Amino acid sequence: MPALPFPIENRYYRYSTYLRQTFGEKVYRISLDAGFTCPTRDGHIGTGGCLYCNNASFAADRSEKLKPVRDQLVEGIERSIKYRKTKKFLAYFQAYTNTYGSVHKLETLYRSVLDIPDVVGILIGTRPDCVNNDILTLLHDISQHTYVSIEYGVESVYDKTLLWVRRGHNFDRTRRAIEKTKQFGLHVAGHIIFGFLTETRDEILQSAAILNNLELDALKIHHLHVVKQTVLADLFAQSPFPLFTEQEWIELVCDFLERLNPNIVIQRLVGDARPGTLIAPRWAMKKNQILQEIQSELVRRQTHQGFRLVPAI
Repeated sequence: MPALPFPIENRYYRYSTYLRQTFGEKVYRISLDAGFTCPTRDGHIGTGGCLYCNNASFAADRSEKLKPVRDQLVEGIERSIKYRKTKKFLAYFQAYTNTYGSVHKLETLYRSVLDIPDVVGILIGTRPDCVNNDILTLLHDISQHTYVSIEYGVESVYDKTLLWVRRGHNFDRTRRAIEKTKQFGLHVAGHIIFGFLTETRDEILQSAAILNNLELDALKIHHLHVVKQTVLADLFAQSPFPLFTEQEWIELVCDFLERLNPNIVIQRLVGDARPGTLIAPRWAMKKNQILQEIQSELVRRQTHQGFRLVPAI
């Protein structure tokens, strides 16, 4: 068996392992809201956003005026030092589409956080249809001096799903964006959601092979949430549809991990929502319990991430 990039007892390539390998110590992400919007909200593509999306379910409430990202980061670092004893930090531009602006605006924004002590890099969440050569050139230039990672909302590898959720682009756009980003020598993460009505369990598992061919460095896996103030919530209220139970999710994740390239770093295996925003599914287990059960199931199977991949001849 080829050498794994993670300890076999971990069973999958954990983000914490990757960060220690990269920076030599524990690193904590500080989420930031830079006040961006999205082309599915501002009228460029649509006005209602993606079917499932309400940023308030995972990001800070925008009912009050946003503080400058530098102030947000400094406050986040102070909290992390106090409660987590962390010494190094990544500035995570998370809310909405964080490349959706002029190159001048983006450069000013990104560079505004880089001189803060103990900030070792930036993470930028965005859409595959909101990058271009000028933006990638900027990020490449910044990456010559600090760590840079781009996180693309892949959401699904199937066009039928992307159309149903009103994503505004097809999967080929995702593929091309990732290929181009890798050409600029940048670290690329992806975010994918499992549980859409348009996909069968077999199709979800088959998506591992498609993702393996994308040159992704990292992946976030999220189960579908129905959260308040979304079109999906309206559909669910009219006709409730099945969502994963805890046990179904644990088994699916393990099956999926066995098929996923072991060199892809796993940044998330289960999602959560801010208090007061979630409609369904309402699981009894907490996030850490789900992760423990995934670990236990992989141990029980005596398998690991990439276990079912056929080695190249």
